[in-house]
Amino acid sequence: MSLYKKLFQQTAIYGLATVVPRLMSFLLNPLYVYYLSDKSKMGEVSVIFSYLVFFNVVLSYGMETTFFRFYNTEEQKGKVISTSMISLLITSTLFLIISYLLKENIANLIGIDTEFIKYTIFILVLDALVIIPFSKLRAESRPIKYAVIKIANVGINLFLNVFFLVFLPKWASENSFLSSIYFENFQIGYIFISNVIASLFTLIVLFPDYIKLNWSFDKVLWKKMITYGFPILIAGVAFAINEHFDKILLDWLHVPLAQIGAYSACYKIGMFMVLFRTAYTLGIEPFFFSHAKNENAQKTYAEITKYFVIFGSFMSLGIIVFADVLKIFLVPRKEYWEAMDIVPLIVIANFFLGIYTNLSVWYKLIDKTKVGAYISIIGAIVTLAFNFALIPQLGYLGSAIATIIAYGTMMFISYKLGQKKYPIPYEKKKISIYLTLSITLAFISFYIPFLRNTYIFGVLSLLFFAYFVYRNEKQLFAKILKRN
Repeated sequence: MSLYKKLFQQTAIYGLATVVPRLMSFLLNPLYVYYLSDKSKMGEVSVIFSYLVFFNVVLSYGMETTFFRFYNTEEQKGKVISTSMISLLITSTLFLIISYLLKENIANLIGIDTEFIKYTIFILVLDALVIIPFSKLRAESRPIKYAVIKIANVGINLFLNVFFLVFLPKWASENSFLSSIYFENFQIGYIFISNVIASLFTLIVLFPDYIKLNWSFDKVLWKKMITYGFPILIAGVAFAINEHFDKILLDWLHVPLAQIGAYSACYKIGMFMVLFRTAYTLGIEPFFFSHAKNENAQKTYAEITKYFVIFGSFMSLGIIVFADVLKIFLVPRKEYWEAMDIVPLIVIANFFLGIYTNLSVWYKLIDKTKVGAYISIIGAIVTLAFNFALIPQLGYLGSAIATIIAYGTMMFISYKLGQKKYPIPYEKKKISIYLTLSITLAFISFYIPFLRNTYIFGVLSLLFFAYFVYRNEKQLFAKILKRN
């Protein structure tokens, strides 16, 4: 159990680095609801951030996962660090120059104000430059420093958002300096300025990694890394389409920005599942690579997947049961609640994506990352196809349905291919039962109005599911308690 203990400890710290910033960012949701003038502005912010995430993936071109792969296999780890950092520095600088020169053309092409394009460019470049320093902290098992910097980044961003949106309008008339930086109807601009400052702070903190860097660029190693990472880039673009392109598509297909704003606000509730999934991924990816050569590696991966499904099933059920409680805090205006029906779909979709993360270990370990790209491309095709088919009929609900279908498809394909190429003895029967039971109970408790309003069925569902798992996993829990 020592392997699991180390895994859980690292996951807990990485989880802190993920959960706390996410919780802080969740506070931005009600902040935007209150202080943006209408839902359409919330929709506009969501669309811009979707573009931001999409191009963030392009600028990283799979280098994060590639770094872990080569850091664990190459003897000269210093060359891996310097080559990857120099690569990202060069590409980020080129992107900064070219995109800034073409900012007006970009703004006209995608229908976004040029001022916001400038801020977006700087955010993208600053974030790209800290990818390897952050990855280095994870590879060297320094999760505490990683967590502190991540939390500080989001804390600064949150503080500045509150200052610009809440206090600056009130204080500007009383202070000459504040009046000089205050502009009416510039709320969206302030949101992106906050992000620029927070990203700049992060780069400054991690800049010693550049100062201490051995500026050695290994062309042969770089070619290997690019070859390994290119399929991951394709997969990343496909993932960006699956996770964030829905807001862009809703805009392209002429869904009103006000509806996109409501959709985006309620989407945040479904993102609670992302907290668990992201924290888990941060801890598990280095673990998978570092224990790949162990004799019982496949059995270990199978057990970890079962644990993930158990905890994920309980968590997803709890989020859906108490979604109407969460909306009071995260989406405090009733006019946004029209989009609440998407919440269970988004929660389960992100749960499927977490399971896919577990199942995808096989192609990463046998250096078949192209398979991951192919699966992600299939998922992106499914996402685009169902969005284009369903949005005209169902609006944003069509986007939520497309998301759960896409992630479910990816999960199923990865499992089938993995069992042929790298067989892992998953406990299929138990996993299927836990998954099916939790989803069924969640949908019944949410979509049947009188059950949803009373919470009695939902609470009983949680208790029943917990008891059901305990009854089936007595030996596991006894083993853990004995170890403790």
